[in-house]
Amino acid sequence: MSSRGAAARTDPAIDELDLALINALQLDPRAPWSRLAGPLGVDAATLSRRWGRLAAAGNAWVTCIAGASQLPYNAFAMIEVGCRPDALHEAAARIAADAQTITVEHTTGGRDLLLTVTARDLGGISDYVLHRLGSLDGVRFTRTHLGQRLYREASRWRLDSLSREQRLGLEHEAASGRDSGSLRADELALIRVLSEDGRQSYTALAERLGSTETRVRRLLNGMLAGGRAVLRCEAAHLLAGWRVTAMLWLRVPAPRLDAVADAVADLRETRMVLAVAGEANLMVNVWVRSMDELAAFEARLLKTWPDVSVADRCVTLRWIKRVGRLLDAHGRSTASIPLDVAAPFATAPFATAPPLRSGPPA
Repeated sequence: MSSRGAAARTDPAIDELDLALINALQLDPRAPWSRLAGPLGVDAATLSRRWGRLAAAGNAWVTCIAGASQLPYNAFAMIEVGCRPDALHEAAARIAADAQTITVEHTTGGRDLLLTVTARDLGGISDYVLHRLGSLDGVRFTRTHLGQRLYREASRWRLDSLSREQRLGLEHEAASGRDSGSLRADELALIRVLSEDGRQSYTALAERLGSTETRVRRLLNGMLAGGRAVLRCEAAHLLAGWRVTAMLWLRVPAPRLDAVADAVADLRETRMVLAVAGEANLMVNVWVRSMDELAAFEARLLKTWPDVSVADRCVTLRWIKRVGRLLDAHGRSTASIPLDVAAPFATAPFATAPPLRSGPPA
């Protein structure tokens, strides 16, 4: 194990082997246990039991979402929401329970909630903001940042719990996403099922979709190779030692946007880099272990690119939902909300939802 992985262990519920297993599944989320046994130095049965325990506790999970190549075909936005204090909890719970809201964060700064939302077109984003958020009791304001280009999405972020030797042969070549086309109905149905559990067997997937194993395998392999879909292994980040997550809004000179965004996307601390339409034209999601590390990251960024400025920043107080998973106060998954991100947006209000959980699933 790397020293970085050992340092990240902060909770007895997740040990070094668990972190190594999660890291391996970040590299290859559907890898057979037999393939991981050699690099991790344990037998396949042990890995299967470990993963079962991690998943049952909500400490780790594999999900699926449309890939970055879909941004030209769908509208993608980060939406800031301000709420009355007495209505914040209920509003967050109702928004998070919605199948078309990808992510919900409770944050510091000039907003209470930061949402990740996608729709078929700009009209869908408008309906979401005007008719759905607008009718929610306690919502005081919204600010919408429309995505233009996704330079890095979070499935590329790694725990770094494996040594270089262990990583060799596990990482797949990144999908190019070129000429991939918009997702078809059968592909969207597969993504929806995989968003609940990305490690479901081909047999289980075929049964749920009323298809054959051969067709499901070919469909999934094609989506992954073309960048139309992405599998992600996620973990309870607080238990794994990543205690500070933040969003930076950067002002980057337009002629330098691509160069700066590409370089920032390669930094160890960045999870997501998204160009948006606005005065602050680049949003950077950062994961670090402490507030000191966050300050050091920002200082290093501004020293490297003196013509870049930070327009705003916020720290996530709590992840309420991440890529279709409701999370407790420790970042554990408590429930899955199957994603339906490409469906037409309804104008009906958000449905009622149970209170947000503070502890792990029963």
